[in-house]
Amino acid sequence: MVAVLIILAYLIGSIPTAVWIGKAFYNIDVREFGSGNAGATNTFRVLGQKAGIPVLIIDILKGSLAVLLASLSPYVFESDEFVNLQLSLGIAALVGHIFPVFAGFRGGKGVATILGIVMCILPLSCSVALLIFLIVLFASRMVSLSSMMAGAAFPFILHFIFGNTNPILTTFSIVVALLLIVTHRKNIIRIVNKQESKIKFVSKKISV
Repeated sequence: MVAVLIILAYLIGSIPTAVWIGKAFYNIDVREFGSGNAGATNTFRVLGQKAGIPVLIIDILKGSLAVLLASLSPYVFESDEFVNLQLSLGIAALVGHIFPVFAGFRGGKGVATILGIVMCILPLSCSVALLIFLIVLFASRMVSLSSMMAGAAFPFILHFIFGNTNPILTTFSIVVALLLIVTHRKNIIRIVNKQESKIKFVSKKISV
């Protein structure tokens, strides 16, 4: 039963939202443009908000839906076995997003999918990490830097603010932090060389 759920979670994560939407509505493979990643950020960059917003939402939902599959298991809700299964399902979905079987194993970096996973398992810790993401984003206008900073802060938030004592959750938080840094290694080089793309905040002028 557990093995079936993990495979299903991987397949859910493997849905290449950015690739399918780009090809279906724009006749464009987003992996051939911008950063070359099949994720929400690159979709915003290459195709704009109309494509980027649904990709972002669906990629978040992929992580959440995979975690919710744990409710189909025989484990007692919120027991250690249940939480561990949630983490396993989330990781399976994340692997699917980064290495999607439906798109030649060339996917995205998994930031949105991680958000969906953590929202379901650790909503309070996720909220604090999201706040850090937004603060860094408004200060730097770099999504990559904001994602890495929020991810790096996540283990500390979980341990020092919420007093987590579950070693599996601690390991998961550290893996998330390291994974975000590894998948953003090219962005790190561009940041150091001051070549990283920055988003523009649209402001409307109010006429009186």
